[in-house]
Amino acid sequence: MNVMYSIVAFFSTGGLFMYPILLVFAIGVAIAVERYVTLTLVTNKNQSVWEQVQPLLLKGKFDEARKMTDEDESSISKVLSMGLARQGAVRRREDIEIAMEESMMEIIPQLEKRTPYVALSSNVATLLGLLGTIMGLIQAFTAVANANPAEKADLLSASISVAMNTTAFGLMVAIPLLVTHVILTTKTGQIVDSLEMASVKTLNVLSGKARRAAEAAEAQATA
Repeated sequence: MNVMYSIVAFFSTGGLFMYPILLVFAIGVAIAVERYVTLTLVTNKNQSVWEQVQPLLLKGKFDEARKMTDEDESSISKVLSMGLARQGAVRRREDIEIAMEESMMEIIPQLEKRTPYVALSSNVATLLGLLGTIMGLIQAFTAVANANPAEKADLLSASISVAMNTTAFGLMVAIPLLVTHVILTTKTGQIVDSLEMASVKTLNVLSGKARRAAEAAEAQATA
């Protein structure tokens, strides 16, 4: 109960700037939760699809792999589908690689969207806290200028203490949001790395099959 009372007292004495900081915190948390859940689902889905597609690729069952990726909506399926779609039509490694890179360019912005707003919320919370402190100090010195000289020291110290609450609250909001932004950025980077890994492995399998087919055709022609 004492802890709750202290929190309420801390918030109520901070002034009007505590409310916009709280609003920024709510927005930042909402975005962070949505992004974390989305990225976690993407990671799990990609891993599940890759565990099914990779054995098909290694066994040379490209038609089955192509059908599976065409019917799936995961990000890794979109990347692999672009490469597998060109496997039967072209044999140049560069063509397949360009197709996969084009798909990656469409997917990465979807993975990164709204994540920068978490860092922005952190910065805004810090600045609002500093602004609230500055405004509080201005009000404090204005009030002290007209106060009784005997009360100036006590009044000034109390006013400064209240004004610093906004900076403290701003930092209390900004630090967790900044850490969360790093976590989301790292998670996004891991997904992008896994997509690149899958595309390279798929590309190596496809180009290896094309090379073996070319060598077989050349051997048959010279026989």
